[in-house]
Amino acid sequence: MLARLRHRGPDGRGERTVGDTWLGHSRLSIVDLETGDQPIGDRAGDRWVVCNGEIYNHEDLRSRLDWSFETRSDSEVALAAVTTYGPAGVRLLRGMFAFVTATERGQVVAARDRIGVKPLYWARVDSATLFASELGAFDEEHRAHVEEFPPGHWWTPDDGLVRYADLDHEGTEYATESEARVDIRETLVTAVRRRMMADVPVGVFLSGGLDSSLVAAILVDQAEPGQVVHSFAAGTPDSRDLAAARLVAEHLGLEHHERVYTSDDVVAVLPQVVRSMESFEPSLVRSAVPNYLLSELAAQHVKVVLTGEGADELYAGYDHMRDIADPSELRAELVRSVAGLHNLNLQRCDRVTMAHGLEARVPFLDLDVVATAQRVPIGWKLPGELGQEKRILRETFEGWLPDEVLWRRKEQFGDGSGTAAVMAERARQLAPDVDWRSVTLPGLPRARSREELGYQRLFLEHLDGVRVDQVLGRFATA
Repeated sequence: MLARLRHRGPDGRGERTVGDTWLGHSRLSIVDLETGDQPIGDRAGDRWVVCNGEIYNHEDLRSRLDWSFETRSDSEVALAAVTTYGPAGVRLLRGMFAFVTATERGQVVAARDRIGVKPLYWARVDSATLFASELGAFDEEHRAHVEEFPPGHWWTPDDGLVRYADLDHEGTEYATESEARVDIRETLVTAVRRRMMADVPVGVFLSGGLDSSLVAAILVDQAEPGQVVHSFAAGTPDSRDLAAARLVAEHLGLEHHERVYTSDDVVAVLPQVVRSMESFEPSLVRSAVPNYLLSELAAQHVKVVLTGEGADELYAGYDHMRDIADPSELRAELVRSVAGLHNLNLQRCDRVTMAHGLEARVPFLDLDVVATAQRVPIGWKLPGELGQEKRILRETFEGWLPDEVLWRRKEQFGDGSGTAAVMAERARQLAPDVDWRSVTLPGLPRARSREELGYQRLFLEHLDGVRVDQVLGRFATA
């Protein structure tokens, strides 16, 4: 299983048997390059952890926990918190993570962050419980048992699955827009600063849209004097995203890199993209192709990138949300959208970056940023006079970006990068069936388009036997 996850951690591999538990870890070295190899144990060698992700408040927790730290790794803080407070210690952790701790006496804790930024799957087979970061890690005979480990939960053999957090934050709505703008700006700036935590260079994915451009602007603002900030953009030669990203990069003084690709490049990489992403959702695949090519480029320069994921779910950035007239209904839709990200955009974001040993961080999904956004009255999130979505977010950062970028209308990444047009052109090659609507594939729902049927076939080549209703959220109630 560990060998199948080598791409996620090309910098090292570690394993250890702890009591009746085997722990394995493929390491991408970002924090504590010298002593942060995993599994990480306590001083007595009795308690051990393997952790995927980043604990952004680990320095603060070090000063509060009664623990003899052996490393500077943020992952050791997860072990210390759970050892000190039991499984409930996971509530102290702020960041993106999935981890398992084990002791020689058979005490095991598994946990995943509240939003599900980092993936975790598990399979309960006879007397064994198996965990892994990707579906492809599991043996073929175990695939039918694999389920997604839900975000915001921990698990122990004795207590079973326990929910420790909700995403629907309760808080008094802001009374004035000026008060809201102050908090929106401060929480997002702080979130970006937290995600600059690394002992290696940090860059930014730049589509030229509002969200990634804001992250880039804040990253530059928070960088040390003279620090070079690398940005990365991808698209077909005439894509609108590339043009907009160049404008932002020049305005901010970024060290800008581009991946310009052709229709043939898309077709050539498509099987590996679907395999890496572990999904056949057409909208995700279209955006995953440029992100996959972009990650391949970025991994040559940095180990960490910041992205703009999550802003649309917080501030009603999607076109279909314009049609929801009832404020309470729209609020519920936004909460549902954030809660569902782990099966959609976050899954794509994690897989296509980690396929190249690159870590993506998402400041818009910092818990403080999410809580602030949920205090903003729905009316302030509706389109402004010019029709642009996310009006209050744009107004909050006036002066940070050129107006033509700050007020640019949203496009899906696959559309703006030119990939959607390419995929529509190639759909017949992916599924040449004359009557594609009548085709059904084992264990999968009927395809909604010729394009999706092609992606389903690629998916089955990699993960035949996986029950999609247990691992892909949108099929859970189908």
